[in-house]
Amino acid sequence: MSTEAGSSSGPTPMETDSKPENMTSKDYYADSYAHFGIHEEMLKDTVRTTTYQNAILRNPQLFKGKSVLDVGCGTGILSMFAAKAGASKVVGIDMSNIIDQAQKIIEANGFKDTITLVKGKLEEAELPIQEFDIIISEWMGYFLLYESMLDTVLLARDKYLKKDGLLLPDVCTMYLAAIEDGDYKEEKIGCRFEKARFVVLNADFEDLVWDNVYGFDYSCIKEVALREPLVDTVDLKAVVTEPFLFKRIDLRTARKEDLTFIAPFQLRATRNDYIHALIGWFDTEFSCLHKPLRFSTGPHAKYTHWKQTVFYLRDVITVSSGEDVTGEISVAPNARNPRDLDITMNYRHEGAAGSVKGDLSFKMS
Repeated sequence: MSTEAGSSSGPTPMETDSKPENMTSKDYYADSYAHFGIHEEMLKDTVRTTTYQNAILRNPQLFKGKSVLDVGCGTGILSMFAAKAGASKVVGIDMSNIIDQAQKIIEANGFKDTITLVKGKLEEAELPIQEFDIIISEWMGYFLLYESMLDTVLLARDKYLKKDGLLLPDVCTMYLAAIEDGDYKEEKIGCRFEKARFVVLNADFEDLVWDNVYGFDYSCIKEVALREPLVDTVDLKAVVTEPFLFKRIDLRTARKEDLTFIAPFQLRATRNDYIHALIGWFDTEFSCLHKPLRFSTGPHAKYTHWKQTVFYLRDVITVSSGEDVTGEISVAPNARNPRDLDITMNYRHEGAAGSVKGDLSFKMS
């Protein structure tokens, strides 16, 4: 995901004194995307960056002589792709202090006359152009919607995009599947010392469980650990069901209200096995291109920095090939912090080994 462009107190001139090298931990707390490491990780994500590069540079007929708005421009990589493809004017907006470095990058690469950077909040900033032919943005977060800028992109669409303008990307789809992951579930729920930020020296972690931590009962931590989704890479061999598409977002027509939703799911087992968790991921599409492009963040695809999101269940579900696990998933921005996500799931299974049903609440924060 690129840097946030819609959560600042207002526009700030590019000639700011808040240089990243002079920032304190307090500054970083409010401006996490000023960390160079975050942008390095995104730039090194070849699936992400190469797909955007191909979508733009392989379609110069769409960009030649056009105006482009880059929402959450970060280090300016998408803005430079657009300028290289022939755009006559590119405006990048970002609220993070990384934009100060982006200005230097743009000047070093000879795009100073084509690309203008604006530092501030999209809702309040004054842009040098009031209508754009194309809006580009890498707004996606973990599980697509965690810490995402989609609401800001939709605002930009309604406020600045021409009637027949293009959005890149323009469609995202969200998926669920079930996995067998008994060993790691036991590690996560039974011994989550890294998440609890404990440091134990010379200890045998295999013998540490929350029920007995050096003679003390930490069992209440189990529920906390269970409610925290895990972002990690899932081995395709662990997937025991077919994937299920539970949400499609068309950026050309989506509304902010559509980002709060309840959707049913049906996961069909592909083999006899056990289910310990559900996983979520998303695909991103550039469907408006002459030759559409897409990339996936699923376990079947090449690694991306988004990985997959794992939701552990209280129950272990025994499934036979062809049996279904059904349920509903609810997704909503957290009321106190819209960057966080509140996710609830209920699930049901009736099969040869018996029946089970349950519900869980998760918070991505």
